[in-house]
Amino acid sequence: MQKESFLYRFFNLYYEGFRNMKLGRTLWTIILIKLFVIFAILKVFFFPNFLKEHAPGNESSYVATELIDRAEP
Repeated sequence: MQKESFLYRFFNLYYEGFRNMKLGRTLWTIILIKLFVIFAILKVFFFPNFLKEHAPGNESSYVATELIDRAEP
C-alpha cells in the first residue's frame, strides 16, 4: 500500500493513536464489557425468542397471519 493513499493514512492514524494511549485501553475494555453485557446477557434474560414460543416449526405462516389479522380493520 502506498504511504500517500487515503487508506494507509486512515489506518495509520488509528494504529498510532491506539498504540500510544494508556487511558484509552481501559476505556475500550469498559466499552467492550458493556457491549458484551448488553448483547449477550440481557438478550438471554429479557428478550426471549417470541416466535419459537408461539409458533414452533411454522414461523412464516404465523407472521403472515398476524400481519393479515392486524391489517384488517
